[in-house]
Amino acid sequence: MKRSTKIITIVVIFFLIIATVITARTMIGNHFKKKFSKRPPPGIIVTNVISEQFSEKLETFGTAISSKSKTFKIRKDDVLGELNLKNKVKKGDLILNLESGNIIAPFDGVLGYTGLTEDIFVSDNIFIITLDDNSTIFSDIKIPESFAQFIKKGLPVEARVSSYKDRVFNGEIDFISSRINADTRSLLSRIKINNQNLELLSGSLLEITVKFNLRDSLGVPDTSIMMEGEKSYIYVVSDENITNKTEIEIGLRGEGRVEILSGVNEGDQIVAEGLKKVRPRGKIKPIKN
Repeated sequence: MKRSTKIITIVVIFFLIIATVITARTMIGNHFKKKFSKRPPPGIIVTNVISEQFSEKLETFGTAISSKSKTFKIRKDDVLGELNLKNKVKKGDLILNLESGNIIAPFDGVLGYTGLTEDIFVSDNIFIITLDDNSTIFSDIKIPESFAQFIKKGLPVEARVSSYKDRVFNGEIDFISSRINADTRSLLSRIKINNQNLELLSGSLLEITVKFNLRDSLGVPDTSIMMEGEKSYIYVVSDENITNKTEIEIGLRGEGRVEILSGVNEGDQIVAEGLKKVRPRGKIKPIKN
């Protein structure tokens, strides 16, 4: 075989090998591309836009006050028999036998006593019995003058005490003063809390939240909101499970919820969690929250 023919043959074989390698790599690439392009859409937790109540809040402190209280000062030597007080009494029950006359409960309540001692400052050995009706608890609070226009009788309040960390006691504004205190620049108001289970004790420190400017608005979880600069966005899910990035206007925030002023409608399905897995115009597998 001539030398030139051998060279041509080698060149042809070389290019055939290269073409074969390129073709094989292209086919393998297309295979994997096709395989991974069929990856199922991610499962994303979704929820619906609902109408709910939002309100602004004013936080303050107050002291629990019994709806009725009565104090009896008693001399130790006036007591007949043993001092054995009941915990609770009804109106008309006998509280204590005394030489000077028995003590009868003027209303339903809880009994207690203090000062049963030979203290040198109490020469007649006087002790005190208390009777408190704690079925309803009141508390006087001071509302800053700047909030006076929003405070009305009947507004809902929430109260918390340190002895019940996760418990909320519901009540309402029961009384509002007719004038601003010129010294404190505040409006004196009284709240009322139903306490039929007698869990709140007179004298307790209450952490009080007054709700005002109540309104029904659209609400969504705060985990569904995306902030980009000063703008807010949300992913609305179509009937075909396609996510559409939508600009919204937000209002109040509180307790894991956000008020929506515009941009969506009640009943719209939105992405609730997992925003990092979602892309605009991407398909998802909705998981109902």
